Amino acid sequence: MTDTIKTDVLIVGAGPVGLFAVFELGLLDMKCHLIDILDRPGGQCAELYPEKPIYDIPGWPMISAQGLVDKLMEQIHPFKPEFTFNRMVSSLAKLEDGSFRVATDEGEVFEAKVVVIAAGGGSFQPKRPPIPGIEDYEGKSVFYSVRRMEDFRGHDLVIVGGGDSALDWTLNLQPIAKSVTLVHRRPEFRAAPDSVNKMYAMQEMKQLQFLVGQVSGLAGAAGQLSSATIKGGPDGDVDVPCTRMLPFFGLTMKLGPIAEWGLNLHENLIPVDTEKFQTSIPGIFAVGDINWYPGKLKLILSGFHEVALMAQAAKRVISPGERIVFQYTTSSTSLQKKLGVHD
Repeated sequence: MTDTIKTDVLIVGAGPVGLFAVFELGLLDMKCHLIDILDRPGGQCAELYPEKPIYDIPGWPMISAQGLVDKLMEQIHPFKPEFTFNRMVSSLAKLEDGSFRVATDEGEVFEAKVVVIAAGGGSFQPKRPPIPGIEDYEGKSVFYSVRRMEDFRGHDLVIVGGGDSALDWTLNLQPIAKSVTLVHRRPEFRAAPDSVNKMYAMQEMKQLQFLVGQVSGLAGAAGQLSSATIKGGPDGDVDVPCTRMLPFFGLTMKLGPIAEWGLNLHENLIPVDTEKFQTSIPGIFAVGDINWYPGKLKLILSGFHEVALMAQAAKRVISPGERIVFQYTTSSTSLQKKLGVHD
């Protein structure tokens, strides 16, 4: 029998908004445990674009996605949150005392007085391109995200796609790759015009190759690519030498088992009020990209705002009748002691 793990607040999702929730809840003396389907904190920021710059975080003219995650982890360290990674939340039940019992797909059981859903767009998986036998190369020489740019240094690289991810990584990896070939089914792109213009300029200078067409086949032994066949272009089928391939065909976002919790849903998102960011079930809150309300903006900074209000409401659930005194971290010695910055 698995021991039940008890906590004040169970947070589903360890992306930036889920991490900042630990901070706001911690200031109000609530202990947090986070569950995430990925193998580390950071959500999509860490999984899909850890080295890409973010420009709209207040106080940071530019910070990398992984840099933001690192700073959030540093910020919440005083509150000693606990994490369970590589797990999907599979079921939720409300207990007689009003708390919740939550189980994972690996059998762990949690009990919490409050549940906060901060799961972004839900669990996500990259869309696999329709290339015969691509499964044999996945994780060895075909990758759907860039976790470390250094892993691609010195490789003959084929990047497939026409969106921002494909163009951004074409530009960012070109200086360290042995060669870069960008493949898209047409010469028009969905990416930022500036990125497209830069790519075409680099093509003119023969710093990279752009081919119109689609990848129709892969060659190589034991999961290691040696070449990719491109069809549909003006020159017929072309075999391009490559040792690494990055297909960017978008993501499939799924709400997953959360959809079975009995929550009201709006186009696969979770409606909330804008006072507490509470769902249709009292004690369950939703913050960040997973929620919906009129005027919703899917921005990290919007999620940070939502978390601040949610924490006040969560405190009232966990400590009913307790007077909550609003305090500023800049002037409250009690808050500063919690953060370890005041004796």
